[in-house]
Amino acid sequence: MAPRSSLRSSRSSKEDAVAALRGVDTPQTLSSSYRLSYTDIDFLTREELRPVRLQLELLKPEMLQQEHGIDATVVVFGGSRIPEKPVAAENVARAEQAAAANPGNADNMRKVAIARRVLAKSHYYQEARKLGGLLSKIYHRHSGRNLVVITGGGPGIMEAANRGARDVGAKTMGLNIVLPHEQAPNPYITPELCFQFHYFSIRKMHFLMRAQALIAFPGGFGTLDELFETLTLIQTKKIKPLPVLLFGREFWQKLINFDFLVEEGVISPEDLNIFKFVETAEEAAEIVQKYFELVKDTWVDRRGRAARNGEVS
Repeated sequence: MAPRSSLRSSRSSKEDAVAALRGVDTPQTLSSSYRLSYTDIDFLTREELRPVRLQLELLKPEMLQQEHGIDATVVVFGGSRIPEKPVAAENVARAEQAAAANPGNADNMRKVAIARRVLAKSHYYQEARKLGGLLSKIYHRHSGRNLVVITGGGPGIMEAANRGARDVGAKTMGLNIVLPHEQAPNPYITPELCFQFHYFSIRKMHFLMRAQALIAFPGGFGTLDELFETLTLIQTKKIKPLPVLLFGREFWQKLINFDFLVEEGVISPEDLNIFKFVETAEEAAEIVQKYFELVKDTWVDRRGRAARNGEVS
């Protein structure tokens, strides 16, 4: 994005927005029609202004990422309900106490079983934290860039990946979205790279615009949504192939019968090559690093030529 000239013959929109607040209160100036259009929230949130809001949600994170020099990211998804082991163990203890206080209650017993299964998956939190640190250390010798870990900004596995990046002093990004219930970004995201979205569609675009890999830990609907969108984009060649790593073969093969999809003829056998199963942070980081080094020379050369020619990538 070309820098704007500091020389201007007219007042800036920011200057006029401040000046407009100093006006005299009259029936005319107090009318909503008199507000500057770009400071009028009621106007900006009108139904007819949706295209403008979509553009703003695309532009704001894009411009800030450019300002921070972020060229490459790794997307980490996973369940928001998978905490670190001590927390998961406390949840089991609480569930067991509730069940003991009301023996024979089927709902309480079900909660105990679920809490124990979440505890069994809590090791993924530690692996995601370790992975966040390993990915953040991957450095490209020509571009001079590190990979930046990006998550959905929530708790659980997302928190762990952001936390691991912060453990090694790296920038890390979170893309929150406004939800009906109260929620907040996890505290390990770099504050200047913590974004909030209204539109799921624009948020999805930002996950993949700089992605060099997508890593999916066990998770629910949100994880599956982002995973299958990426698989579909690669399958249909709407984006170039990139590593899609499914963490925990046992979980994923129990959840999705990929071979059944091939046998039913609804996907091709070759489609199973779009993703790989991994079990450790080290294994995943090695795959990402090899891919990063393989493609980034071409990527950096292309970006360099585009910049020299004034092209927009």
